[in-house]
Amino acid sequence: MSLESVRTFLAERAPDIEILETEARTATVAEAAAAHGVEPARIAKTLSLRVGERVVLVVARGDARLDNKKAKAAFGAKPRMLDAAEVAALTGHPVGGVCPFGLAQPLPVYCDLSLQDFDEVLPAAGSINSALRIPPARLAELVAAEWVDVCQAAA
Repeated sequence: MSLESVRTFLAERAPDIEILETEARTATVAEAAAAHGVEPARIAKTLSLRVGERVVLVVARGDARLDNKKAKAAFGAKPRMLDAAEVAALTGHPVGGVCPFGLAQPLPVYCDLSLQDFDEVLPAAGSINSALRIPPARLAELVAAEWVDVCQAAA
């Protein structure tokens, strides 16, 4: 279902983007990087966060870590990661396949500035063995994301 919702989203808004499905599991940054032959930083991970009473998604480079101080400044409250059941219910995607495309319900999406280090990144595509290649600016445009600085600089 989740992969199908991403397919539908892309068919309507970006039919030129191909979903890459692998036999290999790509649920973690390391697994996805190995399966697609890229460095972990190029994997665009989607974090599902509760900030006060609202839920937001933050897309960041694979090796970035959320900086609670920056996130609190940007969102007005300390963020907390959602549990797997909440993630699946709110996004329609399983943990390991969460992406900002084809969501079960509208959620605000933010892209961390760390993504701009690359000309192309690989977010998941709604399942634990799918992804797509996309320039960060186009990703943000497709999901009407706001750019924020909420991650620690990669080491």
